[in-house]
Amino acid sequence: MPATGPPDAPAPAPHRTHPFATLLTRTPRPLPPLTWPRPLRYLPHTLIALAATALSATGADLTARLLAVAHAATLLLALRRPTSAYWLSLICFAAICIAHPPTHDNELWAWLVLAGVLFLLALRVPLLPAATAAALSAALGAALKLLGAGVGSWSTVATGTALYATALLAGAIRRGRREDRARLAEQIEATATERARRTVLEERARIARELHDVVAHHMSLISIQADAAPYRVQDPPGELVTEFAAIRAGALEGLAELRRLLGLLRAESADDAPADTTPQPSLEQLDALLSQVRATGLPVTARVTGTRRALPPGVELSAYRIVQEALSNTLRHAPGAATAVELGYGHTTLTLRVTNGPATGAAPPSPGAGHGLTGMRERVAMLGGDFAAGPAPEGGYEVTATLPTHTAPPLSPDKDSPA
Repeated sequence: MPATGPPDAPAPAPHRTHPFATLLTRTPRPLPPLTWPRPLRYLPHTLIALAATALSATGADLTARLLAVAHAATLLLALRRPTSAYWLSLICFAAICIAHPPTHDNELWAWLVLAGVLFLLALRVPLLPAATAAALSAALGAALKLLGAGVGSWSTVATGTALYATALLAGAIRRGRREDRARLAEQIEATATERARRTVLEERARIARELHDVVAHHMSLISIQADAAPYRVQDPPGELVTEFAAIRAGALEGLAELRRLLGLLRAESADDAPADTTPQPSLEQLDALLSQVRATGLPVTARVTGTRRALPPGVELSAYRIVQEALSNTLRHAPGAATAVELGYGHTTLTLRVTNGPATGAAPPSPGAGHGLTGMRERVAMLGGDFAAGPAPEGGYEVTATLPTHTAPPLSPDKDSPA
């Protein structure tokens, strides 16, 4: 294993690339297309190609035209390899000024081509290397003027330097805005991911609280029954009394742990009020739920197929909450829509289907976080079932859940009627 430094050793300083190293690299840096609008995503590339064509159409003789074409071609090369294009443009600029200077009428065109290449360079490299390239270009123009090359007057040199500065500034601003948008998009994506994760954790905590309530209820029954069992038999054996006492002690210990964990899950702060001890709802309260929804003006019908029977408390609770949340979503997003609730009791499954038609009125603004579907999906996933939600073929919306169950004896006949 390689040796490592002491724990409190300072971290090495981040490596910084020298500006010249960035300008000497030949790594391709393609000009990214526009993100919007999509039909015009390659408009910048087209405009640059047209500009290169226009700038190449100069020169009084064949040599001047060839030099103009070669210099303008660096604009096209800069679309993919801006650093290589910059050095070629710089060489072409020097060659044109020394070997075949432009006439007085078009003495600025060579400066304009180099300024265009600098702009494309500033779009793809950091500010310091781009500023270094602009300074080198301005220095080359001034040096050629001092050496007597055909770069025009000092006024032309000043104008060309101003073109370089403008190209550098425009490219740096555009590059900064693009990087800001990229960072904003990453932040929005990270925020959405964190919000979804937090929603899942909150819903799981809520489900855990409810399931803990159900388990605590049954463990309390076990404790009470284990405590009363020895008194149901006359002169019970000592081993039996000891065994029931151990069962009761284990149930009480587990109940204490459950209550402790439940208190941690329910507590939002140290000063929270005591947890609510209201019994958790089940499908027995479905009629009351539908009556409350109908009272708000939403037409709801219910149908039960199969033999209605008692289900495990966790399944009952999750089924009730799924129907409750689906109806709440209908009230918020499809007011007045005809809604149907179907419960299908199978041999090993319970199928829930809540379907609503198109809304009959405008939905009011909903201040909620919009995580109802996430909560329903989490409930079904914790029970190992299947969940689906989406627009119905005939319009409206449909929520379907299939929850695995254990077979249990049917309820009494008076509870066999539809909800």
